[in-house]
Amino acid sequence: MGFLLRTAFWLGVVAVLLPTVTRSPSDDGGQSAVSAADAASAAASTVADLRQFCTRQPDVCAVGMQVASAIGQKAQAGAKIMMEMVSETLSSSERAPVTTGAAGKLDIARPTSSQHTLSTADLVPEWRGPAPRREQAARPPG
Repeated sequence: MGFLLRTAFWLGVVAVLLPTVTRSPSDDGGQSAVSAADAASAAASTVADLRQFCTRQPDVCAVGMQVASAIGQKAQAGAKIMMEMVSETLSSSERAPVTTGAAGKLDIARPTSSQHTLSTADLVPEWRGPAPRREQAARPPG
């Protein structure tokens, strides 16, 4: 049922946004287009009629209010779940730094919290002696 309502909604949006084909007055039997004043008065009449709907149909109005209340509660529950998911995502992203590139792909398997198991001596690189000079080895004797 929800799928049908969503489909009808989006089809209505598409129908409203589609461009209209303008016709010449001779094409539509000599009838002119609706003026802005006529459209405004029709809209005002419709709003006035809708205001009186609950007095004419109190049962339908009561059911409609219950449905609207249930939809509002579902929307609030969905918004609460979304906020929890977003805050959970943000809090986990504060713990793990965001990296990009090839190094970022390797960081996925690494735990987010460091265990600090290396000592200071472990962090010092091994000493390597100076590389032999290539100039001296390439010179011919003499």
